[in-house]
Amino acid sequence: MNPENTAAASPPVDSTQGRTPVRAALASFMGSAVEYYDFFIFGAAAALIFPTVFFPDAGTNATVMSLATFGFAYIARPVGAVILGHFGDRIGRQKVLMFTLLLMGGATFLIGCLPTFDQVGWLAPILLVLARLMQGLSAAGEQAGASSLTLEHAPDNRRSFFTSWTLTGTQGGQILAALVFIPVVALPDEIKYGIGWRIPFWLSAVVVLVTYFIRKSLHETPEFEHAKATNQIAKLPVGDLLREHWRDVLRVVLCAFIAAVSTVYGTLAISYGKQVGNVDESITLWLVVAGNVVALFTQPMFGRLSDRIGRKPVFIYGALGSAAIMPFYLLSMESGNTLLQFALSIAVFSCAYAAANATWPSFYAEMFSAKVRFSGLAIGTQLGFLMAGFAPSIVAAVGGLEPGGWVPISIFTAIIALISAGSALTARETYRVPTTELGRKSVPATV
Repeated sequence: MNPENTAAASPPVDSTQGRTPVRAALASFMGSAVEYYDFFIFGAAAALIFPTVFFPDAGTNATVMSLATFGFAYIARPVGAVILGHFGDRIGRQKVLMFTLLLMGGATFLIGCLPTFDQVGWLAPILLVLARLMQGLSAAGEQAGASSLTLEHAPDNRRSFFTSWTLTGTQGGQILAALVFIPVVALPDEIKYGIGWRIPFWLSAVVVLVTYFIRKSLHETPEFEHAKATNQIAKLPVGDLLREHWRDVLRVVLCAFIAAVSTVYGTLAISYGKQVGNVDESITLWLVVAGNVVALFTQPMFGRLSDRIGRKPVFIYGALGSAAIMPFYLLSMESGNTLLQFALSIAVFSCAYAAANATWPSFYAEMFSAKVRFSGLAIGTQLGFLMAGFAPSIVAAVGGLEPGGWVPISIFTAIIALISAGSALTARETYRVPTTELGRKSVPATV
């Protein structure tokens, strides 16, 4: 029997029964905060610590090699997306999210225990890469699972607002990571490069434990439970995804290039400010904190706006706005004007990129039906995020960390923003489509 016909013949899902949007949003916020605290402390360490600790013999290439380890997680993420997407659509969103939380926490704690280059030579960066790959496997399922779960718990007319909290949790994690690293970079070198840099990685165990109990109490989504009860669970979700939604997967891949703005902002710009603008390390981290703190407030607002006027205009504004402001932010790093640096940091991240960041969890997820949503969101985003993972090392290798490097960084940002915005233009507008009808090609874009 055709699965679409089966779906049409089955009883409709009650639009309100069993939905707990606030609890789902809280669990997604906390889980994303933990996952991306772990993820971003690696990014900060790759920019400021690891060139000395793990690549002391690499000379002028130490920073490029260190930033490349940051990108290795993005190699593992597409693999993790296929595996975790399969199980997320087969056994449920909540179970997979518990696994990703523990995997990320364990990998991060292990990084804090690794020997340095001075202790074991090139084995040290090899072990670092292996731990980073574990982080990548975990991150592959976190945002896709959290976004799917929250969207399916949310009221039909507030899906973008509630799913925006998944990415707001990401900002919370980045704030916490930067705040933890600020006192570390202020330590004397013998302490900073000794035990100091390890402490932020060890602290992740505490946050993981708290979030574990929050997430454990959250139940599965009504849509998934309905699919399971009516035998609509796909045996091979990836197969169904590629057969029925391959265009949407490709669209998400290209839209997801916009995530490179985040890694340019949070990793590459830190190195640029330090090496070219001679900005104090602690100031570069405070710039990241400021942008993310304001984004805690602007992202839910952009999510609410997306529920009122649609996903596409808000997402496209975020992409193009990021490209327009990024050159001015980078130039401010060379100005010596700290107030200007903070103002432009907030402008590029909180007032521009935050619009796309708040909107994409609902925008991408609404392209897929419930039976392949986890897989479609995970695979599409993680393939697109490869651009984000290697953006710092690619742009650094072509002169992005040299005087005048703001030009290649800005050109790169503009190109990926135009690709993302152009891809978004080809998508259907889904903000008025009922949750139970999402992913059905016969349903009009607005109803």
